[in-house]
Amino acid sequence: LKFFGSASGRFPRCSSSAMARSTGAILLACAVVAALHCISTAFVAPPRTGLEIDARVVAGLAPLAVSQPAHAVYDSVVAMLQSWLFGGTVMIVIYGLALLAAIANPLTIR
Repeated sequence: LKFFGSASGRFPRCSSSAMARSTGAILLACAVVAALHCISTAFVAPPRTGLEIDARVVAGLAPLAVSQPAHAVYDSVVAMLQSWLFGGTVMIVIYGLALLAAIANPLTIR
């Protein structure tokens, strides 16, 4: 089979100066495209104003300023374990009540 019309089956040889000219043209085209992309003003941002915080946001975040910080240090390991046990028990009770409400339909019980 002939590859690209060459009789020897090898790729045709190009002179290095012709390859350099084609690479230079490609680089020039890429530089022009990059410059146009950077210069183009497809999106114009609105003028910046001062930071405005809605009063509802402040009112919603106010309880967090009063409450205990999230990184509170416990007095001892026992106090930490007790709090985890109490929190786990509360969660189990809540999930249990939700499961009971999902299963027990008072309209079908007779």
